[in-house]
Formats: sequence, structure tokens, C-alpha cells
Amino acid sequence: MKKITLYEFESPNIKISMKVYFNDRNELIFDGYDIGKTVNELMGDSDYEYQYTIQFEEAKKIANLFNVNIDEKIAFLKEIKSRFNENDAYSKFGRFMRENNIEFESFTWS
Repeated sequence: MKKITLYEFESPNIKISMKVYFNDRNELIFDGYDIGKTVNELMGDSDYEYQYTIQFEEAKKIANLFNVNIDEKIAFLKEIKSRFNENDAYSKFGRFMRENNIEFESFTWS
């Protein structure tokens, strides 16, 4: 499945990448990765990974809130991008899901 880039940034001190896509189990994945000197200074390690995994039934709830057909996956992913496309996309998307009772799993690694 095609991955949609929500946010990317690169400077000499940090590179940030956030993408959203459906995996082969039809789960909605929000995947983020930060790397660089700034990450090392903040986290004590040079890279930081973070991810949300949302089961398909829960992704349907998001699609309904966005008034988008879940079967049109690219349109749905682009709608997520239109709403969550800045450096704070991960935290805002998590807050949105909690506020709307969307069940999800989260993972972070540094």
C-alpha cells in the first residue's frame, strides 16, 4: 500500500519523517522517525521511533468523523494529511483519537 508523507523536515541537526499507510493486515499505521544531534541531546540517543497502530474497525470510525469512504484508502490517507501535517502531527493525532474514543496501540523506541 502506498505511504503518504505527513511531515518531513531536514536540517544539519535533525531529520524528521512521519508517514501514514495501511499495512498488509489492513491496519492503519502512523509511523514516525526522528534522527540527529538534536534528538540525541533531547532523548540521549541519536534516533527516536514512534508509531500508532489502529485496527481497521477503528480506522472506519476516523473515516466517518472525516466524512470519507474508508474503501477509498488513498483519499482517506490524504484527508489525514490535510489535518495532521506539521511537526506536532503525532501528538495531535493521538489527542484526536483519545478525544473521539478511537482505540489504538502506541509504540516508541529510542
